[in-house]
Amino acid sequence: MTDDPIDGRTGRVSRRNVLAAGGSALALTVAGCMSDENPNAGSGGGGGGGSGDIVITGSSTVYPIATAMAEEYQRENDVSISVDSTGSGGGFENHFIPGNSDINTASRPISEEEQQAAEENGITPVEFQVASDALTMAANNEADWVDCMSFDELAQIWQPNGAQNWSDVNPDWPDEPFELYGPASTSGTFDWFTENVIGEAGSHRSDYEGTEEDNIIVQGIQGSQYALGYFGYAYYQENEDAIKGLQIDGGEGCVEPSLETAQDGSYPMSRPLFVYAAEESLQDSTVADFMRYFIENSSSDLVSEVGYVPANEQLVEESLATLEDATGGN
Repeated sequence: MTDDPIDGRTGRVSRRNVLAAGGSALALTVAGCMSDENPNAGSGGGGGGGSGDIVITGSSTVYPIATAMAEEYQRENDVSISVDSTGSGGGFENHFIPGNSDINTASRPISEEEQQAAEENGITPVEFQVASDALTMAANNEADWVDCMSFDELAQIWQPNGAQNWSDVNPDWPDEPFELYGPASTSGTFDWFTENVIGEAGSHRSDYEGTEEDNIIVQGIQGSQYALGYFGYAYYQENEDAIKGLQIDGGEGCVEPSLETAQDGSYPMSRPLFVYAAEESLQDSTVADFMRYFIENSSSDLVSEVGYVPANEQLVEESLATLEDATGGN
């Protein structure tokens, strides 16, 4: 994600980019404090802190939601919240499990290995589903030979030793090399795509431009007729005039990525988005109150405005009950 709220190519200013820029700056401030002092300082939990600050790390996909929630909550409460985009896996490994963040966002469920490592370190992750996404595969606007791809074609491109030229996958496509952009291997989007589309964990090619900054992926696709890349739907929605979102055929015909097709389940690459709070952090009333605000507003327009499908009321009620159990009703 760019630190500049004004997109360098389009000159477009978006509410999300403004929020993202503010969140990144604040995150840098807190990160500096954590590296110089007690690693749990500034965190409401993990190590039993409770200073009143809240530290959020994790998924670049969920980052726009977490940033919007933090921004709105801080308007009404005297609380400092930092939000840092580290990737789902990077956030778990480097921040949440060591006890340096109260909350980790994720674009895939926590793994058994991460759950075990957290528990061994005295951290109890509490899972909340807060939204849904339509993971989007995008091509350059001038790639007029392709509007839809099947799971099999995507696997041929993105698997280890994958196709080098477009024509290797379909003889009607150009005999030109792919220029590929995607999330880094620390990303939950990378994990979800690898396991659900290619079909096997860890079976993703490495010779592509991997980054946690989704706007770099968008700019790479804009810059080459033969480029291809993927990210969360919010980044496509924000740039849908600049790049082409491909329809996906999961075996029942081509379906376009949209909030509507993700919500009704017809889009093959729709997926849930999560927030994990440390149960130890939730004993701090500041963290618990923010988490309650986050859940209650996960069904609101705040989520759809940044490009994701809000949680339904049943999911909200279930998450509030989970929070009640984790906090003991406090």
